[in-house]
Amino acid sequence: MIGEVKVYLRFLKDVVGIEYMRGAEDNKKTESLQELKREVEECNRCPLFRTRTHVVFGEGNEDAEIMFVGEAPGREEDMSGRPFVGKAGKLMDEVFEKIGLKREEVYIANCIKCRPPENRNPRPEELLMCFPYLERQIEIIEPRTIVCLGKFATQQLTGSMLSISILRGKTMRYRDVTVIPTFHPAYLLRNPQAIDAFKDDLIKAMNI
Repeated sequence: MIGEVKVYLRFLKDVVGIEYMRGAEDNKKTESLQELKREVEECNRCPLFRTRTHVVFGEGNEDAEIMFVGEAPGREEDMSGRPFVGKAGKLMDEVFEKIGLKREEVYIANCIKCRPPENRNPRPEELLMCFPYLERQIEIIEPRTIVCLGKFATQQLTGSMLSISILRGKTMRYRDVTVIPTFHPAYLLRNPQAIDAFKDDLIKAMNI
């Protein structure tokens, strides 16, 4: 029911030009995210809680129409408690600027909220234990489109085990949300020739 109301309110804004009052809805989202963040900060479901410096919960516009989901925090993210602030994040910000997308307009999170040691790949059990937190973030934010950054986010949300090179740019679904898989920014650092494809995928998400 809440989702249907939100779709109608977006219709009023986008098609009719009527801006609706927010207030109570915004406060509810803020409270829900803060409550969830506190829960994540106390989490000890998997051994990663023992080695983390900070939980990297996620950040951005609580009413974002585009949500970005990455893999797991790296060293810089673990130190700061913020997602995508290292070299890969800076590259992503540069692409945002080129296509007219602002970081404060979107919401950014990861499949896993704690850094795996030595930036190793997340293990299946870690992804499984952390997934309910990501599910809840998506439920609260209610994005129109989710951009999956890399194979782990894509596998988590779509269930597809195909390579990201095959899936990137395709339109998929997570429940009732459109999903656009694309390359992880860390991959782009090693393969700058893929930046144009990454840019195209983000433009597609914006158009949706």
